[in-house]
Amino acid sequence: MDNSENKAGPVFSHAEPVLAVKDVAETIRYWQTVLGFPTKWTANDPPTLGAVSWDGAHIQFFHDPQLAENSKGNNTWMRLRRVEMLYALHQKNQAEIVSPLENHAYGLAQYTVRECNGYNLHFAGPPIGREKSAAGFSAGIRIVPRPPTEKEYRGLENSLGSPGDGDERLLRGRLSAVLFGAVAEDTGTGETIGCALLVGDDASYYYVKDVMVRPDYQGQRIGTALVGELVRWLDQHGVDKAMVGLFTGPQLEPFYQQWGFAEGFAMLKFIDRQAE
Repeated sequence: MDNSENKAGPVFSHAEPVLAVKDVAETIRYWQTVLGFPTKWTANDPPTLGAVSWDGAHIQFFHDPQLAENSKGNNTWMRLRRVEMLYALHQKNQAEIVSPLENHAYGLAQYTVRECNGYNLHFAGPPIGREKSAAGFSAGIRIVPRPPTEKEYRGLENSLGSPGDGDERLLRGRLSAVLFGAVAEDTGTGETIGCALLVGDDASYYYVKDVMVRPDYQGQRIGTALVGELVRWLDQHGVDKAMVGLFTGPQLEPFYQQWGFAEGFAMLKFIDRQAE
């Protein structure tokens, strides 16, 4: 990914809407008990300022009943993963859902809640049904939760024009460090035509690497299914609050953003024995 700290010009971390409300305390109570936002802060007693947050979503409030009345119908848009789970929570909590969850032509699933001050809150995420239909490839291809063998790994490298270093000892060490892996198999030929690997200390960090699909099988969402298998493993077995990282180019950022990956600061050093 690009190193945003080294870009010329301003570098934004995030943006927060600031909403005028009739009652700060009541608004925060609604956002927590109905919408599910777990974190809050307030200022003054009774509160005239406050905010709620949930992961990367932060909403601020200030007391101004007249402006709040005049602002009814204004919109706030939020993007998240697993939007269908939040939709189910809002249905259970009897939020006023004015537009149901459905896939839209712009490529995301979205629904709309009218919150207690009359603002329209749009929640959007990956299309619903993606995990069931993301494969998009023929029935003759299956995803298997296992790392590739050394032979399979070398075959994928060679198919992509990257023969590697040829050191079998290093390859064995590389594959032995894999915490979890997934391969794509052509059930007709028995060949492994793709893989994705997850390494890390299984305590504080995980790292996605070696997402490879043979060129003659690309464009069928096989890579999407492989990375999706890694993400499912992380969701079920990953340590809470651990960091999950990867390196990629700008052209592939949208591919990884569908699972919640975001651009971040990174520094790299490569060991070069010949330079010593």
